[in-house]
Amino acid sequence: MRSYVSTVLVLGWALCTSSAFAPGAKLASQIDLLQSNNEQSTSTSLHAMTLYGSQGSRSPLVNWAANELELDLEMAGDLGRNPHPFGQIPCLTDDGDIMVFESGAILQYLQAKSKGDVAPDKSAAISSWISWANASLDPICFLETPDGKVYDTGLKSQNKRIAKLDDLLSDSSYLVDDEFSLADVAVASYLLYVIQFFPDVDLMRWPNIVEYMKACASREGYGKAFGDRVQGYCVSRLSEMQKSGGKEKKLFGVF
Repeated sequence: MRSYVSTVLVLGWALCTSSAFAPGAKLASQIDLLQSNNEQSTSTSLHAMTLYGSQGSRSPLVNWAANELELDLEMAGDLGRNPHPFGQIPCLTDDGDIMVFESGAILQYLQAKSKGDVAPDKSAAISSWISWANASLDPICFLETPDGKVYDTGLKSQNKRIAKLDDLLSDSSYLVDDEFSLADVAVASYLLYVIQFFPDVDLMRWPNIVEYMKACASREGYGKAFGDRVQGYCVSRLSEMQKSGGKEKKLFGVF
């Protein structure tokens, strides 16, 4: 399982830029082949939104959001027609003349498109968490060189913001009103990317976050967006952490 996920991530690694995992045509094509069994939430509706993305980028988190909101979403067949001003992914088009880029902005657009009535205070909270995930959590999860290449994760050591997040999750299963929302899609996606890129990282110093990640990764919408193998790997890896009780790092330190 780890070897498969690592293969996809090695390919996806080359797609990284400072603010998004950007595509390389051949690599994106290879990743799509590796994930051919992945069941994206798509629709052939003429009026469906279109997402320019690939499995090695951040675009599956957009699919996850669409799955949770039960929104129709098509995957673009030709990334060469991507209208993103910098040619990066993900990028979303809608109704022919609407274009949204940056994963956080896309999630907020999807939230606005959803049919359910969301109270203003809840909508504001969801929007705030989406922005926090992109502005504050991302730089903690992925440490970058000056030219934007990811070289490590900040989750290998103590962090006050992550400790606060763990404390918040001690009283609630999810981030907003104890109900799953796009706030969780945004935050959990980054956390779950960490254990895919850095499979040996141990997060059990934050047990509530580990339980939260496991609950989010276990959702049907996550599996449809990221694929059964990635979902199975994440759930299994988090279960291993819980069973070890945070002792993995100490064991590694012996050698």
